[in-house]
Amino acid sequence: MKKLILLPLLFTVGLASAQIAKDIIVGGQFDIIKTDNDKFLDKAQFGAEMNYFFTRHITGTAGFDFWTGDDASFILGGRWYPVEDAFIRARGLIGENDLSIGAGWTKPLNEKWKFEAIGDFYFEGEFAIRVGAVYVIRRD
Repeated sequence: MKKLILLPLLFTVGLASAQIAKDIIVGGQFDIIKTDNDKFLDKAQFGAEMNYFFTRHITGTAGFDFWTGDDASFILGGRWYPVEDAFIRARGLIGENDLSIGAGWTKPLNEKWKFEAIGDFYFEGEFAIRVGAVYVIRRD
């Protein structure tokens, strides 16, 4: 019986540190592997993006992805956080004329910084695994 009472209490305490509406996260990621890379370190892809929390679970995303070779795309999309430390995202890459769907996981490093790992599937047929860091701006 005590376990049944403690479980909801622990869940509630875990949500106390969750992001809230109007929070902003700003961060960057880079691909550690992508299926269209023929040689190791032949090209690189990295991104910078900002996410605005409309609710605790839904964000709007805007940013840029850059590739070696002077290619860049403007990013528009969003994230859905079914739980605090995991998300599903969809993004449109304006410039590359592609869409990506992915899922990610965050690991809080402290109150303001989080590590992210993301897997993305691109509709042109590629898959990438990205890592990066985000900074949380609290908008109380």
